[in-house]
Amino acid sequence: MRIGTVKEIKTREFRVGLTPAGAHELAAHGHEVFVESGAGAGIGLSDADYAQAGAKVLPNAAAVFEASDLIVKVKEPQAVEIAMLRPDQTLFTYLHLAADPEQANGLIKSGATAIAYETITDANGHLPLLAPMSQVAGRMAALVGAQYLLKPSGGRGLLMSGVPGVTPARVAILGAGVSGMHAAEIAHGMRADVTVFDISADKMAVVDAQFGGEVRTVYSSRKALLDFLPSADLVIGCVLVTGAAAPKLIRREDLKLMKTGAVLVDVAIDQGGCFETSHPTTHDEPTFVIDGVIHYCVANMPGAAPLTSTYALAAVTLPYVLRMAEQGVEAYLAADPHFAHGLNIAKGQIVHPAVKAALS
Repeated sequence: MRIGTVKEIKTREFRVGLTPAGAHELAAHGHEVFVESGAGAGIGLSDADYAQAGAKVLPNAAAVFEASDLIVKVKEPQAVEIAMLRPDQTLFTYLHLAADPEQANGLIKSGATAIAYETITDANGHLPLLAPMSQVAGRMAALVGAQYLLKPSGGRGLLMSGVPGVTPARVAILGAGVSGMHAAEIAHGMRADVTVFDISADKMAVVDAQFGGEVRTVYSSRKALLDFLPSADLVIGCVLVTGAAAPKLIRREDLKLMKTGAVLVDVAIDQGGCFETSHPTTHDEPTFVIDGVIHYCVANMPGAAPLTSTYALAAVTLPYVLRMAEQGVEAYLAADPHFAHGLNIAKGQIVHPAVKAALS
């Protein structure tokens, strides 16, 4: 199979879909690998690194798209990339289509097969290709939340950890999934006063056990959240419904309950965000303020740590790329129902039920 990866063009996105090690593995199995010149430059990977691994370096994205049967990326394709897709190609990347009808329509018109990392499951119902970036985003959420609580960043002037005699920041984490647990781990490690909200008794039990009761858990209801907001310094939204738009847990009118200079970090922004006032931001302009509350809604949070993120992601995506290359995409989809959950668009149609429902 002919497999290509291109330089990511989303704002401040320096991750890359294949590493030289991945290119070497694919080439060793007899597949052709094409890499756009400069694709890995943002994390210190040179064209020579890819060439030595057995990849052919091409001058631009158009050349890679033209040469490849399978395109492996990190972020959703931008309009100029969608325009280069063909009906006989497969795109393998994060898509987050539920919150992006324009992208969905473009992919439908392209006729290409689009497989999304974020909806592939495993035998336990987990999301193995979303997990590593959820880990990064969750840990980052606590760090950026702490940053924006500081006065130079527009916050209340509050130190996340507090000091002896002064209480720490009060942090709410909405959702005890992968990103929520990692956000809790870092916030707790920074000595914040952390409460995790979830609707799963099993997940709350895991939180309680993991942190020895030092992180509180609350059943997530509308009233419980409203009761908490007046005292909250930082709220981290980590709610995920696979393939679907995130529920809006904090409404516009709720911001009036919050302190001036409090911070909302919306990890769910790729799926439309779990705060009603959220809209996607970039690493160039990561925040905005509504009713005195700072919103951090960067849609590619892990892109701020591209070195860590690339290697974490490539470690879990490469086996799937290799199986597609060895078996053929259609055969692999037919043979593995968990991988088939990743199929979002095929033959000009949305085929994932949750994505279809979100966009209908």
